[in-house]
Amino acid sequence: MVVVLDPGHNGGNARDRAAINRPVPAGRGRTKPCNTTGTATNAGYTEHAFTFDVARRVGQALSTHGIQVVYTRDTDDGVGPCVDRRAAIGNSAGAAAVVSIHADGSNAASATGFHVAYSAPPLNPAQGEPSTRLANTLRDGMRSAGFTPSNYIGSGGLSPRDDLAGLNLSERPAALVECGNMRNATEAAAMSTSDGRQRYADAIAAGIERYLAR
Repeated sequence: MVVVLDPGHNGGNARDRAAINRPVPAGRGRTKPCNTTGTATNAGYTEHAFTFDVARRVGQALSTHGIQVVYTRDTDDGVGPCVDRRAAIGNSAGAAAVVSIHADGSNAASATGFHVAYSAPPLNPAQGEPSTRLANTLRDGMRSAGFTPSNYIGSGGLSPRDDLAGLNLSERPAALVECGNMRNATEAAAMSTSDGRQRYADAIAAGIERYLAR
C-alpha cells in the first residue's frame, strides 16, 4: 500500500522565479504557475520548511505500520516540482491516498484554523467518494487532535475546490490539508516548534491510517 505525501512549495523556489512562474496544466482547461514560494510566519519561519518537516514526520509514522511512503520532493532546498508533476507522481505510484500538506497566510489576525480541500466537482471516479472520504477522515483526525476548523475558509473544516491543480489532475484519492494560518500568532507559535509540528503530523497520520483501514 502506497501513500504519496506532497509537502507544499520548496526552499529554492524564490531563487528561480522564471521556473516557478512558468504556466503548467491545472485541470479543467486551465493553467497555473508551476509553483509558488509559499508563505511564512511574521517571524520568518517558512511554509516550505514547515510542510517538509511535517511530511517527514507523517511518513515516519506511516512507515512504522508497513505503509510505503513516496514524497513529491526529497529536499527543502530545490525548485519545484511543478504542481502538475506532483500530481503525476501520485498517479504513477498508484497511490492509495495522496495528501498535500500546506499552511495558509491570511493577513487577518482573526483568521484561524485548518481546512481540508478536495476536488469538486469530481473529474474522475477517484475524485468522487474516495477523495471526499479521505478529506473527511483527515478533517476528523485534525479535530480529534484538538485542532479547530477554519473560521474563514470552507465549512466545518472542509473546502471543496475546483482550482487546485494537484487535486484536479489527480487520478488517485487526493486531499490537501491547510494546517492553519501562519500569520496568526497562536498558530504560528505551534507551527514553529518541534512539538507543535509533531502534533500536526500525528493528526494527519491518524487520518490517513483511518482512511486506509476502511
